[in-house]
Amino acid sequence: MIASIESIDMETARSLQGVFFDIDDTFTTHGKIPAAAFQALWALKESGLKVVPITGRPAGWCDHIARMWPVDAVVGENGAFYFWLDEQAGKLTKRFLDTEEIRSEKRARLRQVEQEILRSVPGTAIASDQAYREADLAIDFCEDVDRLDWPAIERICAIFGKHGATWKVSSIHVNGWFGEYDKLGMTKTMAAELWGADLETSKQRFLFCGDSPNDEPLFRFFPFSVGVRNVLGFVERMRDLPAYVTNHQGGEGFAEIAATILALKERDSASISAG
Repeated sequence: MIASIESIDMETARSLQGVFFDIDDTFTTHGKIPAAAFQALWALKESGLKVVPITGRPAGWCDHIARMWPVDAVVGENGAFYFWLDEQAGKLTKRFLDTEEIRSEKRARLRQVEQEILRSVPGTAIASDQAYREADLAIDFCEDVDRLDWPAIERICAIFGKHGATWKVSSIHVNGWFGEYDKLGMTKTMAAELWGADLETSKQRFLFCGDSPNDEPLFRFFPFSVGVRNVLGFVERMRDLPAYVTNHQGGEGFAEIAATILALKERDSASISAG
């Protein structure tokens, strides 16, 4: 049973130190970032909370996000790396799980998987952002192609699995890679290396919000997890669900999360001052 976001209590909000969030269909709505969502991101950042997108999007996008969005870091390609902008040094730092030599070897193996998927699953395509990726293969099933049915998506996943690759289904792509990493593992690494935070012991101080099956490791790990409304379209295909759900979809749901948290924190501060 997923609780309404309106049931979040003041104590939970009081202890919050940071917000991790998916991008596609969590921070965006129909492929666009609503003004309310970007304003909410600024509001979270300016409140003193850590804010970090945790996405399946490519390294090329994450370079831009780390430099130009009001975020503390970004985890990309489903956990292959994190980037962060050292503002004191004025330098973007890139932390990959694998060396360039290993990434190159894995990309060559993924090209064989790519060819089989394109031959075997009519109507699919390589994601339009593939050219900007360092570590994974993204197969488009609805972003720039007509939406495929679920059996076709499952065939894509099966081909990745046949080749020994890890795969995850997002709201728009099936992403596959060689290695056992995921979004959660790199999020833990990032928090430890940048902030000295052990998420195993402090996970109750961070919120994660997402919308789809590739967010399940984070829904499972973080007690304070929120799904935007459109996550309900995936519940029959997910084992690990968020603790809370918003009333609105996509970026409007993200804005709702931010407004709820910040209002609770403000009310808490006011009660402390009055007391």
